[in-house]
Amino acid sequence: EVQLVESGGGLVQAGGSLRLSCAASGFTFDDSAIGWFRQAPGKEREGVSCSSEGKTYYADFVKGRFTISSDNAKNTVFLQMNNLKPEDTAVYYCAAGSPPLGGWFTGSWYDYWGQGTQVTVSS
Repeated sequence: EVQLVESGGGLVQAGGSLRLSCAASGFTFDDSAIGWFRQAPGKEREGVSCSSEGKTYYADFVKGRFTISSDNAKNTVFLQMNNLKPEDTAVYYCAAGSPPLGGWFTGSWYDYWGQGTQVTVSS
């Protein structure tokens, strides 16, 4: 049984920080690409960051503010979010899969998804 569980979301003021966690079970965490996605109400899901084969990738709108990292021994991936902005408000999901080159932010390449954690950034 494959399971991904996100945690760490909450309410924070603009300029603040949060660290999201994604705990995986049922598969070898380091054998898969792990992506972070987000979806705001009424908007499409968008890729935020991805860790794949020792490399990290970021959407332009979070570069310099967010950092993805992992602890393979604990089967956990993190998303450190600094200098948060109101437009970062969304439900954040982690996902595992095997995206091709250039497909890191395409959700259809990911096989397993967590339930999401809410991040709310106030003005």
